[in-house]
Amino acid sequence: MHDNIRDARIVFLFESVQRGTMRAAADALNVAPSAVTRQIGLLEQELAIPLIERHTRGVKPTEAGQLLLAYFREQRSHQEDLLSQLEEIRGLRRGTVRIALGEGFVSDLMAGPLSRFARDYPAMSVALDVGGTNEVMRRVVEDEADIGLVFSPPPDVKLVSRSISKQAVKAIVGPDFPLLGQAGPFNMADFLPYPLALNHVSYGMRQVLQLAEETENIRLSPRLTTNSFDILRQFVKLQLGVTFLPEFVVSRELAAGELFALPVRQSILENAEAHLITRTGRKLSFGANKMLQYMASGLSSLR
Repeated sequence: MHDNIRDARIVFLFESVQRGTMRAAADALNVAPSAVTRQIGLLEQELAIPLIERHTRGVKPTEAGQLLLAYFREQRSHQEDLLSQLEEIRGLRRGTVRIALGEGFVSDLMAGPLSRFARDYPAMSVALDVGGTNEVMRRVVEDEADIGLVFSPPPDVKLVSRSISKQAVKAIVGPDFPLLGQAGPFNMADFLPYPLALNHVSYGMRQVLQLAEETENIRLSPRLTTNSFDILRQFVKLQLGVTFLPEFVVSRELAAGELFALPVRQSILENAEAHLITRTGRKLSFGANKMLQYMASGLSSLR
């Protein structure tokens, strides 16, 4: 086994795993598929251990392959951080901050931290990706994003919460909803007779509701399931039924009197939280650190 790991060859492994097949990796790297196969084979010979498993649907990393990919992501993030620090020393303060977050946070981020960051650091750019909680967490763990903003994420030793804001989940209803005007708070079971719209199970919001369902020994059966918060808003605005969300997701509609938030008497929903996350042990670049500070400040004032 060689003493040195050739990072240049790990790129072929990384692209193959990320894209699912060696042919797709070859297209991305603009080389022949045989070159990808050869480089991965040489890497396996140098390390004296198999790094991938071939399946009918593509390739998957072995346990050793996963360790090597984790090393590669770590090295790449360190390189990016070093370049950012060198830029800072030169006074240029350029670079890109990569953020992954749930869709429900977008309007607050755009109105507050992102606009401040753009004003204060015009030479820096931002890459903003929206996804469910599971996808956001994966992106942060694999250094595809510097910072993540998610709702009530499950515990993960690979992630650290840098700022937390309590955001109670409430029933969101339209102006003609039958329970509107009655004294609350309400029980989850009070909403069972009405059509319901919810996120997919990959979203933290839905995972919180599932925990609450188990605690209350009830089952929510959504009429509509979606990955879009806008669709949830429209579902309720059109008087089609009810959904469950923290108030900040529908703050504009609440202020305009288009939607209404009903309190729900359920401890898990009352104590739900928004988390600003980074990978454990990750040293953030200058730009990412500044953005993290702005986002933490914005999260503390989130309503």
